[in-house]
Amino acid sequence: MRIGVPKEIKNNEYRVGMTPGAVAELVHRGHQVVVETNAGAGIGLDDDSYRTAGATIAGHVDEVFACEMIVKVKEPLAEERKRLKAGQILFTYLHLAPDLPQTEDLVASGAVAIAYETVTSPTGSLPLLVPMSEVAGRLAPQVGAHSLEKSQGGRGVLLGGVPGVPGANVVVLGGGVSGTHAATIAVGMGADVTVVDRSAETLKRLSSHFGARIRTQFSTRTAIEDLVGEADLVIGTVLIPGAAAPKLVTKQMVSGMKPGSVIVDVAIDQGGCVETSRATTHADPTYVIDDVVHYCVANMPGAVARTSTFALGNVTLPFIVALADKGWRQALRDDAHLRNGLNVCEGRVTCAPVAEAHGMEAVDPGTFL
Repeated sequence: MRIGVPKEIKNNEYRVGMTPGAVAELVHRGHQVVVETNAGAGIGLDDDSYRTAGATIAGHVDEVFACEMIVKVKEPLAEERKRLKAGQILFTYLHLAPDLPQTEDLVASGAVAIAYETVTSPTGSLPLLVPMSEVAGRLAPQVGAHSLEKSQGGRGVLLGGVPGVPGANVVVLGGGVSGTHAATIAVGMGADVTVVDRSAETLKRLSSHFGARIRTQFSTRTAIEDLVGEADLVIGTVLIPGAAAPKLVTKQMVSGMKPGSVIVDVAIDQGGCVETSRATTHADPTYVIDDVVHYCVANMPGAVARTSTFALGNVTLPFIVALADKGWRQALRDDAHLRNGLNVCEGRVTCAPVAEAHGMEAVDPGTFL
């Protein structure tokens, strides 16, 4: 199979869909990999490193999109979606539930769009989302601490405080992968941390892991309103696989927050869990509503693009190999967990949460197999 790896064109996105090591593995298995020139240059992976691995370097993106399978990191932007062809495999993060234009374009293209974020594992986890959730979770207290600085519009509060002066009050919404990692870093920085979740089992796990270093709170509207009102930093990490994130923090709650407090909405890829959130970029990451600083960068892991690329590549490679070796139909027949990643196929939506978000009909993926 011919596999194309384009250069990402999203604002300040330097991650790349495949590392030279992944390319070498596929070439060894008899496949051809076409990498757009300078696709990995932003993280120190130059064209020569890909040539050495056996890739063909394409001088123009059209050569990449002529391949049978496209492997990316971020969702295809409008100009990329125009290049997709019927029957072509697209393997990348998609986050379709909050993005009707992308969904409509993928349906119109006839492509076979498989989303990293809805591929599952035997344990019920999301293995291709986990590494980026870990990265985003660990970044959240870091960017939140910076946004709390007075020069950034924040309250002028040091996240960890100093002897005699308490640290910041941090509220983490969601105790999953991102939330756990956000709490880990926030605690390590010396903040006063509360994690909110609606799962009693998750709260037990967090209490067992952190002990007295954090507080846990069962999620109710009243609890969230009270906690957010006292918070210096709110980190939103809630996730419903494939679906739009629930709006846990209302506009009214935001208006009741302390002036100069900060919201970091990690869930913004799925539409955000705060009503006042809208996607931002690394070039212009924050905005202020009701004196509250909002950090809503939709590709947070892109800030540490080298770490993120290798972390993502470690988990995507086995699935890329399966799709290349077997073709998408057989690969999806053989692996129900990869089949869960199928979001759009040959003009139909095959992911129920995406279809529900857009008022479309969902077709069982087995229909195409």
